[in-house]
Amino acid sequence: MLNLMRGIVVALALLSATGTQALDKVKLGKAVPNSFAFAMAELGAEAKIFAEEGIELEISAFRGDAQLQQALTAGSVDVALGSGPGMGFHAKGVPAVAVAAMYGPPANLALLVPARSPIASVADLKGKRIGVTTAGSLTDWLVRELSRQQGWGANGIAIAPLGAIQARLAAMERGELDGTVQEAANGYELEEAGKTRNLLLFGDIAKHFYTHVIFATTDMTDQRTALLQRFLRGWFKTIRFAKANREATILSTGKTIEVRPSVMSRVYDTQIASFSDDGAFDMAAIDVIRRSLAELGILNRLPEPQELYIDKFVPVRF
Repeated sequence: MLNLMRGIVVALALLSATGTQALDKVKLGKAVPNSFAFAMAELGAEAKIFAEEGIELEISAFRGDAQLQQALTAGSVDVALGSGPGMGFHAKGVPAVAVAAMYGPPANLALLVPARSPIASVADLKGKRIGVTTAGSLTDWLVRELSRQQGWGANGIAIAPLGAIQARLAAMERGELDGTVQEAANGYELEEAGKTRNLLLFGDIAKHFYTHVIFATTDMTDQRTALLQRFLRGWFKTIRFAKANREATILSTGKTIEVRPSVMSRVYDTQIASFSDDGAFDMAAIDVIRRSLAELGILNRLPEPQELYIDKFVPVRF
């Protein structure tokens, strides 16, 4: 007993001396590594916002929604930043669910064409071959939606699921693609280098939509609710910080996604307004997501809203 008491006294003394205490680790997954929206995770960690909530983030990135949902299923991540159409995986049995709206219209995604391409407007895209990440992905749906809005049907533009950014850009350089859907940040950088042109931002065609949402495993939503609530507070405090601190945000996120400050300035100015302030869901956007799931074949029916998300954790209060 005497040794136990001595051990407690020493531990308390060390805690007092360092002024620190152990942080709870949250394993956070990002659907892709090069997203300005997802780089808010690193911003919040660098600004010690998550630490203020007693959280240490362990961040990993994947090659799209499908791989991210596999990680959620395996328990390799606790919380994830993914796409709106990724909400359909819960209706298919994945033990993870959307818990907060994160980012609205897809102002962060652009359709790029080669700098010397004869394609001058959206009207020139009929029958053209456009690269996307994977079949059934957000980038896939956006191209189909663009085609539908032009009156060509969902298949009026040929879609080529080629995975990573580098593979799609290389295919475009070889003339195998007429264009590709990329992060707008990449588009601005390539445009400055004289390699591509940003033909359009998809935020202009999908006004009511959730480009990105925050997912959590059912273990987090059912068993570790307090930790999940602290993570969500940390996330939305980070968004508040980002909206109030333009230069610091540009510096941090540019470093994370390896984009020059001149480009990040354009990204910040065109995208920061799309971030949700409190995670609350909007039914108009949810209805578009429901339709997208059926159109992409992720589900063979129109799902009910309650199959896609839970709203007991939002709006987040401070």
